[in-house]
Amino acid sequence: MGTLIREHHNIDQSAKAIEVINPYNQELLATVYSSSPEEVEEAVTVAHEMFEQTMRHMPAHERSKILRLAASLLEERSEEFAKVISEEAGKPIVEARGEVFRGIQVLQFSSEAAKNLNGEQIVMDSAIGGENQIGFSKRVPLGVIAAITPFNFPLNLALHKIAPAIAVGNTIVLKPAEKTPISSVLLHELLLEAGLPAGAFNMVNGYGSDLVEPLVTHPKVKKMTFTGSGKVGWHINALAKNKPVTLELGSNAPNIIFDDANIGNAASSIAMGGYTFAGQACVSAQRVFVHENVYEEFTKLLRAKIEQLKMGNPAEEATQLGPMITEEAAIRAEEWINQAVDEGATICTGGKRNGTFLEATILENVKPAMNVICMEVFAPIVAIIPFTDEEEVVEQANDTEYGLQAGVFTSDINRAFRIADKLEMGGVWINEVSVRRYDHIPYGGVKQSGLGKEGVRYAIEGMSDVKFIGVKII
Repeated sequence: MGTLIREHHNIDQSAKAIEVINPYNQELLATVYSSSPEEVEEAVTVAHEMFEQTMRHMPAHERSKILRLAASLLEERSEEFAKVISEEAGKPIVEARGEVFRGIQVLQFSSEAAKNLNGEQIVMDSAIGGENQIGFSKRVPLGVIAAITPFNFPLNLALHKIAPAIAVGNTIVLKPAEKTPISSVLLHELLLEAGLPAGAFNMVNGYGSDLVEPLVTHPKVKKMTFTGSGKVGWHINALAKNKPVTLELGSNAPNIIFDDANIGNAASSIAMGGYTFAGQACVSAQRVFVHENVYEEFTKLLRAKIEQLKMGNPAEEATQLGPMITEEAAIRAEEWINQAVDEGATICTGGKRNGTFLEATILENVKPAMNVICMEVFAPIVAIIPFTDEEEVVEQANDTEYGLQAGVFTSDINRAFRIADKLEMGGVWINEVSVRRYDHIPYGGVKQSGLGKEGVRYAIEGMSDVKFIGVKII
């Protein structure tokens, strides 16, 4: 691409230049310049003015129309967006197309939700003294929403914040990941084309270390929504003080496979859920607990499936396993594998690194204190752990500071629901892998995995307030 991306025409010569690099071939795709604190101030101020002057007064049908048209435009330009995501994130093109398809759905769900922001009638005479009164509630927008998004789903995770904000009548200031800002720039252009007023969605580029504090602490920012690392997320929560915050943080997702499960389905599900986008998803299957009666069968099936994964150029249709986002990330994952081996783990398959590429890896004989178990690995690494009974495996699955999503594979419906209730997770899938997510479901974790929920309707609830209006009949 070789494009210079900047929202302002006059470039501060002291601004930090950030190169956007293709993780596969190290090609320079674009150069962005880090926004200054003054530009953050400008972005928030413009968003606040646009909220007061336009967005909070815009009829629901107009907001819905903008989002519906944006969905149509994204569908028309889907291949363009997919290629950009594939290039800047190193995501296999087939997976990138899937991300764009999901982004279209987020816009469609948000368009529908904009026209269904329903409150409720309150029965006033339920209270003594409430006779001859009418009461009802309505949802009202908060104002300026600040959002920070990660590199792994640069389009869809941005839309999970932007589209619900627009649906309810807010404005938004987005800081995309510095490694993957191009798709957000294109999204900004697309929303303007769809009719979103200029200033309703603003962008600032740069490193979180420079921009988090001026964004979060700005008095005109009414809510902060963040997806990324726990360290940054909890720092944001502390800075926000009395502001509402949504945090979507890390995980080391457990998946439990019982001996009555369909083992072929379980192996196929884990082969997808542990290695999609090189395992760089917070709900990737990381800890896989397998009943001892089917441990050998499952491991053999999983190994056969992942050894067939085609590693290579993300732009090629056949590629199933692309690079990690940076060589530093791949080196860190390789070090964790080697550390685990030094501590007694064995490599069933994979484990080798070449630049930004890390082979699809299965580890066995792991221990709870190993980084590959107790931390978020965020790499194409799955650890398989045998178990003997239900009580034991639930205890092991819950033995983590994280709690985002889990998968349970069994043909016993009673056990499935029993374990779903016992698992300390924000979401539990039955006969499906932990990585599965649809864009209208409630999505969010417990413990160190975050605060609040995403999914269009649930995000709207967090981006709005409930106002009560009462009427006395005279």
